[in-house]
Amino acid sequence: MTNIQPETPDGEPGRVAIVTGGSRGIGRAVSLRLAADGLAVVVNYAGDTASAEKTVTEITAAGGRAIAVRADIADENAVRAMFDRAESEFGGIDVVVNSAGRMVLAPIADFDLDALDQLHRTNIRGAFVVAQQAARRLRAGGSFVGFSTSVVGTQFPTYGAYVASKAAVESMTLILARELRGRDVTVNTVAPGPTATDLFLDGKSEEQIASLAKTPPLERLGTPEDIARVVAFLASPEGHWVNGQTLRANGGLV
Repeated sequence: MTNIQPETPDGEPGRVAIVTGGSRGIGRAVSLRLAADGLAVVVNYAGDTASAEKTVTEITAAGGRAIAVRADIADENAVRAMFDRAESEFGGIDVVVNSAGRMVLAPIADFDLDALDQLHRTNIRGAFVVAQQAARRLRAGGSFVGFSTSVVGTQFPTYGAYVASKAAVESMTLILARELRGRDVTVNTVAPGPTATDLFLDGKSEEQIASLAKTPPLERLGTPEDIARVVAFLASPEGHWVNGQTLRANGGLV
């Protein structure tokens, strides 16, 4: 990491981000990228304290500001407390990135309904709870970025439950953007394609991974850093005219 700017040039505190699921995979890459862009970062995590602390250490070692906060994103009290902590620690909130999520794959005919409830608790209820607090707390000029999946468009078998949860996120995006009219706050969703994270690679054979890597015209898997760059753009002043959109960051995957 380079070019950390913990304060604005006039010495005032800089912008502040909350990144849910910010300790691993895409969320970790987003946390590091936003910190490199000068934002103080609240690294949210569900249970892996070591990974969260490692992410915070990497940010602070490079001169940035970060704290780790444990919270189940589907628990409205825990999320409210996390937003309170961000405000008390850093003075306000300018960017919220909801990258926390759960993925379970199985054919619809065989899908375990308890797993469905857990999946939707995180991916739908959790997304709603985080968006609700973001809508109440984001400062003018701020941004909310949610996460979907490009499989909403590709419609691969076994993804039915997961896609249903992420289609809900996409459906909320423009509605929330319109509800925040006059606040100067943008709302967008990023929908990655196949990306080399533990969540994506788990349970897939080398043949499946190689086949998926060849599918986009760019003929490779995405990286967490690819997705973090898209998020950083949407969260920046340069991306502030993009609002109410779902961006399919997938290398050309249809």
